[in-house]
Amino acid sequence: MRRIYVAFILFFSLIIIDKPISAQVDSITYIKEEVMIPMRDGVRLFTRIYIPQHVKEAVPILLMRSPYSSWNMGTVPPDQDPYVKDLAKEGYIFVYQNIRGKQSSEGQFVMQRPVIIKHDADTVDESTDTYDTIDWLLKYIPHNNGKVGQLGISYPGWLALVSGGYPHPALKAVSPQAEMGDLFLGDDFHHNGAFRLSYGFEYSFEEEAAKGDTSFPFPQYDLYDWYLQLGALYHVNEKYFHHSIPTWNAFVAHPNDDAHWKHKSPLSYIDTPKIPILHVGGYWDQEDINGPQLMYMHMEKYDVHHFNFICLGPWYHGQWAEAIADHIGHYQMRTNTAAYFQQKIQKPWFDYWLKGKGNGNFPEAISFQTGTNVWKSYDSWPPKEAIHRRLYIRSHHQLSFVKPTDQTDQAFDSYISDPENPVPYRSMGVKTKCQVL
Repeated sequence: MRRIYVAFILFFSLIIIDKPISAQVDSITYIKEEVMIPMRDGVRLFTRIYIPQHVKEAVPILLMRSPYSSWNMGTVPPDQDPYVKDLAKEGYIFVYQNIRGKQSSEGQFVMQRPVIIKHDADTVDESTDTYDTIDWLLKYIPHNNGKVGQLGISYPGWLALVSGGYPHPALKAVSPQAEMGDLFLGDDFHHNGAFRLSYGFEYSFEEEAAKGDTSFPFPQYDLYDWYLQLGALYHVNEKYFHHSIPTWNAFVAHPNDDAHWKHKSPLSYIDTPKIPILHVGGYWDQEDINGPQLMYMHMEKYDVHHFNFICLGPWYHGQWAEAIADHIGHYQMRTNTAAYFQQKIQKPWFDYWLKGKGNGNFPEAISFQTGTNVWKSYDSWPPKEAIHRRLYIRSHHQLSFVKPTDQTDQAFDSYISDPENPVPYRSMGVKTKCQVL
């Protein structure tokens, strides 16, 4: 039976310690602690900490911050999580924190709260919350070596990005993975300006209708048909949200690429890499295919210390965090690219900056080359030796590098568009996104 101990720390933190049933003397096991860490304005953030046992020297801290209840939130011990288990084998202090206003954390949640470039004494944002968290961890978590790294995927990746833009002195390296860059032109809610209806509707409700993750209570299983019957977008507030979801209200008020979207983009408040930063992205990321490359190229213009790096692989959103990533659709990678990333890229990155292990000779860019199915290293991205070629549409679903020579060679395909028989754009009855009443 699991035994639970309760204690108060410095009048403000409740700690719950999960004792392991047994521990091997020659291996690293982890004890879990859950605390409420105070920020500069008094708001307390729920934080889950895994402390390694049986390590002989002080170890660094790896921080992941998230609005979610599960993904990147340490719901399983780090030595059982494929994403970080290779790091866990040699000892790190793993810290998972819910941002303000989400899950068990106090305060008000603001979707992708922009960083305040010039802070007053009373202003807070995600960078100040990270700073205050690191301050607390360094003081109260024993046997840390005074060095902190931060990583995360998607929203947690953006949180790592903004922490690195305004870092605590102990924050030595970050890896924003699948981070958003421009929410109107290429990431999440819009793809090249085209609004993603179901994604925008469901995600904004999930994050802003309550502190916990909550799905919209759809009245039927077939969501494609439900959206088809929704009609004009003004029906959303008229029938369902009633102007209570701030992000949806922003979609309605700002249908164009105006100052609102530029203010929300980290392009407006992140520039010079102040600490080493490893951007990670997937070629087929359905949510944030643009962000990692966009932020890398933006920050590269200001990179005077050679702190800016990028890794790109043949993945969908977050696939590199899984135990196995050897295919996507019908495409076979012929190797486990997730394990390679976790063992050969992510682990050496943090081991060097936080533990001083290795030579630190990281390539500027590392990418998986589809077709040959091998990893390639480059001293710039895009590679200087890359050749830009145009592809031309031909008939019978063909492509060609040869430019049509005259009007008679202008091949095409055609199809019939029938509004009464539209083509579905998403899977029917996605259980994880739908509640059946």
